[in-house]
Amino acid sequence: MPARPRSRAAVRAAVVLDRALERLPLFRLSDSAADEGALQFAPAPGARWRVLPAPGDRLPGTFDQDVYVGLLHRWTEGGRPADGAVTFTLHALLRDLGRKADGRTYMQLRHALARLERTTLESSGAYAAGPAAAGRAAAGEADAPTRFTLLSSVVIERRRAAGRTGGDAAEQLALFPELASSDPGDARVVLAPPLRANLLAGRVATLDWACYQRLGSPVARRLYRLLTALEGAPGAAEDGAWEDARADDGAPLRRWRAPLERWAERLPLAQRYPSHLQRVLTPAHEMLAAAGVLRSAAFVQEGRAWWVTYDRPADP
Repeated sequence: MPARPRSRAAVRAAVVLDRALERLPLFRLSDSAADEGALQFAPAPGARWRVLPAPGDRLPGTFDQDVYVGLLHRWTEGGRPADGAVTFTLHALLRDLGRKADGRTYMQLRHALARLERTTLESSGAYAAGPAAAGRAAAGEADAPTRFTLLSSVVIERRRAAGRTGGDAAEQLALFPELASSDPGDARVVLAPPLRANLLAGRVATLDWACYQRLGSPVARRLYRLLTALEGAPGAAEDGAWEDARADDGAPLRRWRAPLERWAERLPLAQRYPSHLQRVLTPAHEMLAAAGVLRSAAFVQEGRAWWVTYDRPADP
């Protein structure tokens, strides 16, 4: 049966993300320079996931996370083109993200787009892409090793070159990188083939764009992305799993329960002590509960091990 067409308002409100990618750590959730090396994660025995910064650059961070989601919002809003192309002005994308458009933020956005194009994502049995991915997983077949970047192409054309200042000014502008970076421009980016293969195959997690923007913390935004991507996932005992539960008023709930240390690796968080992790996560949990994403969240100690639980309203 063909899908019912969605209203323009519904399209504008939604962001579709690659569900397989959302379950893996990618963006640093603090902008400290404590760890500039590769990010590594083992989602299952024998599987490996690595995020490798480009030479001389750092890992993607909190602003890069917002740029990534903003690009997928524009791709969704634009009708989900099969070629993965997204066109926009830097000014418009900054406004989408709730950022003031000035020389500093233009430069930050250019750097973020370059980082999304140059950061290498490397998977060995951790990330599955394409229409056949679900079938391979059901058959217990491992996916081939994969290396890709989030964006396969980024092109930004300066707008001043065609303006009143003329071509000579454009040539002079190229001699000063700082000025070129702060110049507003027209951009065209292309989502990488593995990413758009999953998006076009319907292997997606759907966020509410307005809800994402209301969350004032990078950790809360990451939790929203991750919990949405995990909806319906069977999970593994050592990594987390959904359980059926009941609220005090008898309302049905879906409860995700995961070891706290393992959860911190998946987000990822730099903190390791349970008390430190709770201090970082608690404000994010409160934001998610206020936004209606969660009904409640809790930390539970069992012996020497700590667990985190998230209660979400069950589907009607």
